[in-house]
Amino acid sequence: MENGILNYRLKLKRLLKFIPKFRPITTILILPILLFYAYFIEPNWIEINSIHLTLPHLAQEFNNYRLVQISDIHISKWMTQKRLNYVFQLVNDQKPDLIVLTGDFVSRRQQRFIPLLQQTIGQLNAPDGKIAVLGNHDYWSDPEGVDQALTANQIQNLRNAVTEISRGKAKLYIAGVDDVMVGQHRLNRVINNIPNDGAAILLAHEPDFADTSVKTHKFDLQLSGHSHAGQLRLPFLTPPVLPILGRKYYAGLYDLGEMKLYTNRGIGMTGFHLRFNARPEITVFTLNAGSRE
Repeated sequence: MENGILNYRLKLKRLLKFIPKFRPITTILILPILLFYAYFIEPNWIEINSIHLTLPHLAQEFNNYRLVQISDIHISKWMTQKRLNYVFQLVNDQKPDLIVLTGDFVSRRQQRFIPLLQQTIGQLNAPDGKIAVLGNHDYWSDPEGVDQALTANQIQNLRNAVTEISRGKAKLYIAGVDDVMVGQHRLNRVINNIPNDGAAILLAHEPDFADTSVKTHKFDLQLSGHSHAGQLRLPFLTPPVLPILGRKYYAGLYDLGEMKLYTNRGIGMTGFHLRFNARPEITVFTLNAGSRE
């Protein structure tokens, strides 16, 4: 981590050589504005990010399938019931066929917020259901309590398991590994339960796990969260602070050859409740089948 911060400072120093130096009075005026934006504006400025993907093994029956992903809600004093109601309504407004949630519903040692999770998350609605995996913060808090809150609201928590969605005889498989950082993942158990007759999507909280999952040749797409895109990042520079297993693929869409990976920037925050150049995100995927020759 220290080496990463030193490298970041070196890059920032080089970048500042091309920027006119501000007078002290200008800096004093600008800094409060940036802090105001990072605390009050950007954390509430949710981006609806629309992504169109072609999955080579997806059956034609699933053309234009709408899958909506949210991640890293991190319910806290800041993430109030009013904010949760707004987020969940935005998700429903996207008219998803399926909703997936990729972990960190609460924050470390914040299990007192699990009742609020249970009271609000049932608002989410999609005809093909709601599917989740847990994240490291859920395990550092109360994984069984989070699981019970999800189950009470008909949200399927995939703990190293696979579920299927049908369109006639066509199948789409949604798989989930339990949290990787805390060592609860059992990838072999997952891949042994995936048939070969349709597309498969993997939910894994930590995005850098993609370097392992792609080697199985089982998945068309991995969906992850975890990194928050660093929460604070300057243009053209890698964020100075990124979590373990969220440093290589920390935001957006990646093409790993046989598999695509998408890392969602999350809704909530940890540490400093600030976001800069890392807006909270709801991702709307429109899935289509590849051409059949």
